[in-house]
Amino acid sequence: MHRPLKSALRIALLAMAAAVLASCALPFGGGPTPIAYRQIDISGNCSQTDEDGFREQATLRVDANQVQALNWQLWVGRRGTCRFNLPDFHQTRSRPQIELLANDGSGCKLMIWRDPRRVTIAHANCEARCTPGIYEEAWPVMFDPSTGQCSAATRR
Repeated sequence: MHRPLKSALRIALLAMAAAVLASCALPFGGGPTPIAYRQIDISGNCSQTDEDGFREQATLRVDANQVQALNWQLWVGRRGTCRFNLPDFHQTRSRPQIELLANDGSGCKLMIWRDPRRVTIAHANCEARCTPGIYEEAWPVMFDPSTGQCSAATRR
């Protein structure tokens, strides 16, 4: 995927993650429409490397919106990594999207939601789980819900 197209996709993913967070924080009737509930059942494995050096390896298993397994590492070129593992989090929500909160009190939150084409894992306030200086470029990972593999939207 060409770098300008890749950047546009990343910006769109960040906007989606921001919308998910905003929909949780605002009362109904004000602001964005809340995310639609879709039950998540997936056994996913996404491992890919983009031509610009961004790479991700993610394993996700969810049964009826309960996270059973999560291991996600992403690389921002050769500049650093972010790492998220289920034992470091506890699930705080299962609807309309799944939310996991870090056990260490840092406020790091993982959000998992499903739309008709993909299951997405995004993060918020998780700078401490990344190499310094790369957090703004640490993008969500997306799975194809029918195959469990990386979503076609993120493949080159």
